[in-house]
Amino acid sequence: QVQLVESGGGVVQAGGSLRLSCAASGTTFTINNMRWYRQAPGERRELVAAISSDGTTNYADSVKGRFTISRDNAKTTLYLQMNSLTPDDTGVYYCNADDQWVARNLYWGQGTQVTVSS
Repeated sequence: QVQLVESGGGVVQAGGSLRLSCAASGTTFTINNMRWYRQAPGERRELVAAISSDGTTNYADSVKGRFTISRDNAKTTLYLQMNSLTPDDTGVYYCNADDQWVARNLYWGQGTQVTVSS
């Protein structure tokens, strides 16, 4: 079993930056792919960025070139560096992980709020 805890959210002005962190604990050796999702009020949750165990990354078109996903060598912490933020980036950001022997999107954090003001 894996537990995920996000941190680093806050309120920033448009054009600013934030760095989100996701700390994984428990049976972290079962994790392969990890992701960041976000959800605005009244909107569906959407994929922001993903990283595989071999380091391959993918990004939503809306954040390409502005956000960077990364993880430490032990794969116990996931990061999302967010630059050039706009109000459209506002939402709750969730950390997500696959269990390589069970299922995709098995683990979720409780989320961290990001608010970008204009």
